[in-house]
Amino acid sequence: MIHPDLVKKQRMVVLVLTVLILLTSFFSLSTGYSSISYDRILPALFGEGTFKEEFVLFSVRLPRIIVTLLAGMALALSGAILQGITKNDLADPGIIGINAGAGTAIAVFYLYFQIDTGGFVYLLPLVAFIGACLTAGFIYFFSYQKHTGFQPVRLVLVGIGTAMALSGAMVMIISSAERQKVDFIAKWLSGNIWGADWPFIAAILPWLIVLIPFSLFKANRLNILGLSDSVSISVGLVLNKERVLLLMTAVALAAAAVSVTGGIAFIGLMAPHLARALVGPRHQLCIPVAILLGGFLLLVADSLGRNLVDPDGISAGIMTALIGAPYFIYLLMKK
Repeated sequence: MIHPDLVKKQRMVVLVLTVLILLTSFFSLSTGYSSISYDRILPALFGEGTFKEEFVLFSVRLPRIIVTLLAGMALALSGAILQGITKNDLADPGIIGINAGAGTAIAVFYLYFQIDTGGFVYLLPLVAFIGACLTAGFIYFFSYQKHTGFQPVRLVLVGIGTAMALSGAMVMIISSAERQKVDFIAKWLSGNIWGADWPFIAAILPWLIVLIPFSLFKANRLNILGLSDSVSISVGLVLNKERVLLLMTAVALAAAAVSVTGGIAFIGLMAPHLARALVGPRHQLCIPVAILLGGFLLLVADSLGRNLVDPDGISAGIMTALIGAPYFIYLLMKK
């Protein structure tokens, strides 16, 4: 049974994060290349703004904010699941190569398959999922030993090596491509929020609608998987089945996110850690907090990056790397 004080604390943290997300969204709606004063945002949102104000809000900024929030939430939940099933605090879909697998699949699909724009948007998450699944299977195979199970250090090393190999393969793939297509892939690699339009929201939202409730339903299984294998088996858990099922959930979440935001790392590393520090290690409590933290962190990174340098700004992936890389080194030295 979860102590009532922890539940109360979690609800307070969720409320504070919700308010911070709303405030950051309000700031992001106002600032940018074409700024809108704060007192004009609400009238414009309710249909009482000028053509320019409504165009900027509904066609440019609002879909970008929603996509960024959804992608951050998906990456954070993916990281929380990966850390739970591997018992490895350094697991993150970007660090261990899942994002790179999804990116390689997207690059191959974008360069060599011709498809109409409407279908392209909705196929991207599926293509990314296939690439990420193949990569996750490779990492799973080489980081698991029959007698000792998962090796945390082995998982990180295999994942980092796989990510580097896939990055090199992507460079070879795009070396002979057209300049326009190379520019797109380069922006994707840097973590640029490129899918900032309403169709991309429709493409990523169904994945989260299904997988977030499923992950919350499996929260207690994640708690049990955090114990030793013998204890997990003694309570009737089928280890390999649960691990594979949850691994596929984490892969699908990461693939859906990076298909519209590009190669963004460290959100899946930082958000679960901060959530556990705030409300404890139980997944029933920390998963909702991690989801909100992931959306908030990526939204802050994108909002700051867009306004630091004119005219194009700094991509969200670079902003998260500037914060996340030192944090990763700190965790690596600590563990």
